Amino acid sequence: MNYRECFEKGKGALADAGIEEAALDARLLLEHICGTDRNTLLVHGDRTVSPEEEKQYLDAVERRSRRIPLQQITGQQEFMGLPFWVNSNVLIPRQDTEVLVEEVLKHTHDGMQILDMCTGSGCILISILHYSNDCEGLGVDISSPALEVAEENAERLLSGRTGVSARFLQSDLFEAVDGKYDILVSNPPYIRSAVVDTLMPEVKDYEPRIALDGEEDGLVFYRRILSDCKKNLKKGGMLFFEIGYDQAEAVKGMMEQAGFLEVTVKKDFGGLDRVVFGTLGFGAL
Repeated sequence: MNYRECFEKGKGALADAGIEEAALDARLLLEHICGTDRNTLLVHGDRTVSPEEEKQYLDAVERRSRRIPLQQITGQQEFMGLPFWVNSNVLIPRQDTEVLVEEVLKHTHDGMQILDMCTGSGCILISILHYSNDCEGLGVDISSPALEVAEENAERLLSGRTGVSARFLQSDLFEAVDGKYDILVSNPPYIRSAVVDTLMPEVKDYEPRIALDGEEDGLVFYRRILSDCKKNLKKGGMLFFEIGYDQAEAVKGMMEQAGFLEVTVKKDFGGLDRVVFGTLGFGAL
């Protein structure tokens, strides 16, 4: 079987399974298995696919047909221009979260200490450190398997970055965290419990619920973080949250009540509220 025939077979199987972007996913899976790029289909469609490649490809297509996320099959997702490893123990990095990272980078200076709460794959902290100078960061998560992924990503993506370091800690939010930080950033679980089971199968069936479920109103982790963060955030330090599209007013109000000043809301690429951030006032208790 040649390359184009293999692609067409995969595309047809994915379309039959109801995969919305069947052609794109079929091409990306084929490129992953064969080590090719997008030009191969256009220029070298008659390239022979070995029996082993064909077997691996059709197996990958079958897994995708069962709605296993593409990124969990390939084991990788690009975020902020960096190739992050992912698996079923971590939330797959989303493009909208790049807005959070970009906002943090605008306020990051050399030598800062950064705390990433609910770090997951480490994509937020590692991206901030990769694009900054002489900064140190701590990524915190309750999940030990998630932290293993974050540590592997940091080892690969921060290697050779002089003056930059990341470490990771298993902790229920601030329970085991010591020290004071200049920046606290968090993309906590914020989807209402009742909504999680209505999400697309790729999310509700295959991504870790612990990284999605924000309990009854979706706001429990914002309350817990705001309640305990002052022991680990310097006065004058900044707190950055990713939020759900309908949570800006509630989270902004909670931050202001907790003593944060100049609380600001930023929208994502789709025009939806996505990030809330502010500065901890020197008079905050």
